[in-house]
Amino acid sequence: MTTRALPEGRYGPARSGAVKRWRAWAYGVIALVVSVAVAWVAYINLGPAPIDAERVAFGEQPGNAMSVTINVTRDDPGKPGVCIVRVRDISGAESGRKEVFVPAGDGNSRQTTVVRSIDRPVTADVFGCSYSVPAYLSSS
Repeated sequence: MTTRALPEGRYGPARSGAVKRWRAWAYGVIALVVSVAVAWVAYINLGPAPIDAERVAFGEQPGNAMSVTINVTRDDPGKPGVCIVRVRDISGAESGRKEVFVPAGDGNSRQTTVVRSIDRPVTADVFGCSYSVPAYLSSS
């Protein structure tokens, strides 16, 4: 296979390889910076939660209510927290919700609460937990 020579003066002077290498390095550095930024944001948003809870038990109570027991695990036992517990009706819709204050103490604590419902509840779960305790829940 032979290469044909281009007509002189038609396409301008040939570029040097230094420009191509400089661009390759620049694109590589940009890709590295973007990758590190994406990894950092993913770690912050999808990494381990500082406070978390799991439902341990639940049981139906009279009058459209449900008793819910949760086990709260946190990384800083010295800080109080709050967990939101909810109950669902037979259709799967949320029919009741309650904020549960978790006082400072052990890294693992068990809390039991009763959640009232607008319809007959069939299951319960933990919506989420946070260290941002509303003023009306914190004890003075």
